[in-house]
Parts: sequence; C-alpha cells; structure tokens
Amino acid sequence: MLLSFYFFFFSSTYNLMWNDAHLELENILIQETSEKPHSPEKDRVVFFQQLATLYVRYIQIFRRLETAYDQMAHPQKRRVLQLVLDGVMGRLVELKNDMVEKEFSEYHYMDDIIQDLKLTPGDLEIPTPRYFIRERAKVLQERAKMLSRILEKMEKKETITVTVRTLTVEEAIKFIQIAERARQGRLRAKFMKEIRENEEKQRLFKEKGIRNSDQNEAAVQIQRFWKGFIQRKKTKRERDDEMIFLGMCYGPEDSQPSPTLITAKSAEIHNHQQQDIYEQEFQQALQTTKEKLLEMEGTNMRENMKNQIRQWFIECRNLAGTFPDYPEEEDGGSALIFQEKNPHKYNMCQSKKNDQNNC
Repeated sequence: MLLSFYFFFFSSTYNLMWNDAHLELENILIQETSEKPHSPEKDRVVFFQQLATLYVRYIQIFRRLETAYDQMAHPQKRRVLQLVLDGVMGRLVELKNDMVEKEFSEYHYMDDIIQDLKLTPGDLEIPTPRYFIRERAKVLQERAKMLSRILEKMEKKETITVTVRTLTVEEAIKFIQIAERARQGRLRAKFMKEIRENEEKQRLFKEKGIRNSDQNEAAVQIQRFWKGFIQRKKTKRERDDEMIFLGMCYGPEDSQPSPTLITAKSAEIHNHQQQDIYEQEFQQALQTTKEKLLEMEGTNMRENMKNQIRQWFIECRNLAGTFPDYPEEEDGGSALIFQEKNPHKYNMCQSKKNDQNNC
C-alpha cells in the first residue's frame, strides 16, 4: 500500500519535473531561434560567456529529463521523452564543441556562471544516462554469454593420464626415511643460521659500544612515537565529534540508510518493475491492434493498394507510351511507387538510372 502511494506520488513528481524542464527548454529555444537578427558578438569573452551559460542551462535540463525518464512508467510518454532527451544530449555536444573551439581547451572556468545561477560545482557534472545500462542489459548479457560459449569452444581440454605404481613395504619405508632425514637437516640448518645471526648481532653491539643507557634511550624514543600516535588518534576523534555536533558530517548512527531513503529506493525499484510490466502490455496491445486492423481492414487495404498500383501503371503508360518496369526489390519494390506518386518524376528517375548504367 505504501509503495503504491509512493508510486503515484512519484509519477506526479516526475511529470512536474518534465513540465519544468520543457518550459525551460522552450525559453532557451525562443532565445536561440529568435526571428530578430542579432548583431554578431565581437568580444570573444562575452561570446564564450553566452555559450557557457547555455551549456550550463542545458545540463540542468538534461539532468531533469534523465531523472524523469528513468522513473516514468508510461510507455508513450517515455518514447516522447527519449526523443527530447536525445536532442538535448546532441545540443550539449554541439555547445561543448563550440566552447572548445573558442577557448582551445577542454576545461573551462565557469565559477561566475555557477554563482549567477545559484548552482554548485556538482550541478555541472553530466551523469551517464541510466537507461544506457538498463535498456541494454539484455544485449550485454547475451553478448557475455556468446563470448563465454566461444571461449569454451576455443579452450583445449587436455586429458592427463596419471599412472600409479604400487610400492612395496621396503620402498615406502625408504621414502619415509629420506623425507625424515631431509626434515631434520632443514631444522639443523635453521638452528645454525639463528646461532650465526645472534653471534653477528653480539659482535656489532661490541664494536659500536652499545650500552644499557642506549637501550633506555631507544625505549624513550619508542614511547615518544607511541604517545604521539595515541594523541593524534584522540585529536582526530575529538575533531570528528565536533563536526558531528555542528552537523557538518554524519555520525556512526547515521551511516546506515534512513527508513525514508530505503522507502524511496524501494519505490524506484518498483517504478522500474512497473516500466517493464507496462512495456510488455504496450507491446501486446500494439500486436493485438495490428492483428485486429489486418482482420478488419486488411482485405480493403490490399484492394486499395492494388488499385493505386494499377492506376499508377496506367498513368505512366499514358504519359510515356509504355508500361514502366516494376521497381526492383532492392530499390524498395511497391513502396517506391507509393513514395513517388508522380509518374513523370518516376520516369525521369528511371531514365537517369538507365543513362548511368549505359555509361
């Protein structure tokens, strides 16, 4: 019940978001396609400021449209919204290209524009559209499965045959004795190495004259570093507590997502599920409508198209004196006839093609 409430609430919210983005887009288009001729801007800095302002405004429109498209469940609205979203992304690329050409740099200083529009630097980030991943998930999964199948076919499975020879009791005892002697030898070598290292340390201590006082001084140094580490850790903890008290960062109890965020995330997942359900229903409705039209109007439509093709051939014969060649399947077949209704135009095209073939 709560998810249904959030679903309808978010639906109206994203409709309003789309409406706001649409109004902002209309204002920008009126500004860009004004009928009054603008005098060309000669100042390069002013011209770049105009381009950058448009670029920032288009980014805000893109972010709203992308969010609305990701959460909107209505199939027809999503198709219309995707066309607008693709157009806005194309316009962003054009503006970015113009900005790079004017400043000869990929990076631009737009702090004054951010301040004028009351935005933050994070608002200038262009997120990757989420539908790029969601709507291509099936294609990517099928591609991954195909690659895995190809790799499995290319792998050569080599069968290694291992022959096990049965040992006698004497041979087994001999192998065990060899392994035990080797283990004891490694232990003796390890002990001798430790003895040599201890003797070397004692010799170095005697040569450098290290006394107990030097060892005490080393202990003091270790204590000093340890106390410094403890104090830095305590200072960091006190600083974090102060930041939490001032409300400038989250505390340990706030590290877990709040119930509101969990509910909002569940609503987003529910919206995505509803999108898939509505899309399936939409495709089924399209198929059902198409079948009904073919059943009810299919015969009449075929007869009308046949009559139109006959009439077209008769008009071509009356105009040119001979029946024209039926368009090849590679050229479009009968669709070319309905595309080029004028027989005179079709005859001119055919004559040009014949001239090119003769050449």
